[in-house]
Amino acid sequence: MPMPRLPLEFTAEQRYAIDLHMHSTASDGALTPTELVNLCAERGLRYMALSDHDTMDGVAEAGEAARQAGITLVPASELSTRWQGINIHVVALMPGGLRGPLVEGLQQQRKSRIARGEVIAERLEKLGLENALAKAREQAGSERPLGRPDFAKAMVAAGMVADLATAFKRYLGSGKRGDVKAHWPEIGQAVEWIVESGGVAVLAHPMRHGLTRRKRGLLMDGFREAGGQAVELVSGYQNPDATRDLARQLGERELYASMGSDFHFPGGHLAPGSMSPLPRTQTLPIWRHPRLQHLDAAPPGPLSL
Repeated sequence: MPMPRLPLEFTAEQRYAIDLHMHSTASDGALTPTELVNLCAERGLRYMALSDHDTMDGVAEAGEAARQAGITLVPASELSTRWQGINIHVVALMPGGLRGPLVEGLQQQRKSRIARGEVIAERLEKLGLENALAKAREQAGSERPLGRPDFAKAMVAAGMVADLATAFKRYLGSGKRGDVKAHWPEIGQAVEWIVESGGVAVLAHPMRHGLTRRKRGLLMDGFREAGGQAVELVSGYQNPDATRDLARQLGERELYASMGSDFHFPGGHLAPGSMSPLPRTQTLPIWRHPRLQHLDAAPPGPLSL
């Protein structure tokens, strides 16, 4: 019997050839699905997930590229949700691809994103960005729903701001005029879509919301009660002490641990597979979940049931 390529447990300072959170041009990433897969192959990854925001439109292309590159692809999407008035993201890992209630769920998400983009455009036009919707669409380069990064690029191109960071700081960041709160579903609704469609619901980057330890625990409690199964123990680079503490919180709730870079574009401090090392912990890796336990032996290409 061949030795498993994915370990049964996490051991300190070991790195793994897997990244379960990345983006492509199907949402707000800079690389096409094929380019992303090829970069993952160059960096030695054996397993990856394409988790574009509220869509799985890039999965078919990525799946074919993964087959050619010798990588196993987990079809996925990162869903926007709300919890106690806070924007929370949930990654849907979908062995077998898009099906079930998630089909209608993503259609609903698309409509919410389109409506949100129109409101952002209206607000930015009042702040001086003429023809905001058309200019953001030009930056996007496709017909996908527009996001704040597209408007930020349009503002830079129009000379309103010097760079993307300034666009968010002045106009698009949290609490600014361009920060439009879409009618995202409550977190329990999104988890229900995922689980009833045969997927694994993963709470994305829980350390990025500025929550206290207690409130983060309450978030995980609500997520678990709704049917959520896993949490990203590591998302990109983070404080190792905080990661160890997060591992304890996962263990207390018997949640599986996932991992991902949240990669969007080359040239930044993150690349596919780049993330802080995981600590030694008894928390089970997400590939031990019953719906993903065949990942280790799966052939290249999209992960099937």
